[in-house]
Amino acid sequence: MHATVEEAISKLESGGFVMIYDSDGREEEVDLVTPSCTITPHKVKRLRQDAGGLICVTIPPETWEKLGLPYLHELFVESSNKYAILRHMKADDIPYDEKSTFSLSVNHRDTFTGITDLDRSLTIKRLTCVGEEVKDIDKGKAASVFGKEFRTPGHVFLLNASKGLLKERMGHTELATFALMLTSLYPSMTICEMLSDGGGSMTEEEALPYGEKNDIPLIEGKDLVKIWEEKNG
Repeated sequence: MHATVEEAISKLESGGFVMIYDSDGREEEVDLVTPSCTITPHKVKRLRQDAGGLICVTIPPETWEKLGLPYLHELFVESSNKYAILRHMKADDIPYDEKSTFSLSVNHRDTFTGITDLDRSLTIKRLTCVGEEVKDIDKGKAASVFGKEFRTPGHVFLLNASKGLLKERMGHTELATFALMLTSLYPSMTICEMLSDGGGSMTEEEALPYGEKNDIPLIEGKDLVKIWEEKNG
């Protein structure tokens, strides 16, 4: 069901799921999202079974800057002098945007393989806790705190929300982050692309019946952008 942003915010505040459609002419994808601070193994199961894409966690700018979390494409560029294959693989030719927001992939150190619903839930939950914990400590110590809890590579993929959020980029990473900034929750969202039975991305029209059946509202990116512009001029 299509919903207002206010209805979606209410659902997120209570720890529920929301679907976000980015925009026509971009990815034209629907992501199933839920606040990272409310994640559970059951929610991870729902994301992988009902959505089916890649489960990722958005990291707000103030957190990834404090931690020094790099963009993955920047690491590849810096490593290209050592690994020739990276010089032949462009990181800036994404067909729907100028850049990707992928950062590191991590597992919590108390996980085993990291891929189970239990493991990923633990990793995501601790990501939000650490994000809150590092707010008031210096950058060097923050990185140390993060490193003591997580290893990389792992099975939870981090997405660095652009510094300017919707002023800079209008992807699901930024849309989801801004949506949570309208709540009282820590602004990290766990998101997953919704895939269709035909093998492609689920369209907005295909996602609506799923939302109706499961009481999950669908909002459009343009509605979040409108609120962003009202708040930020």
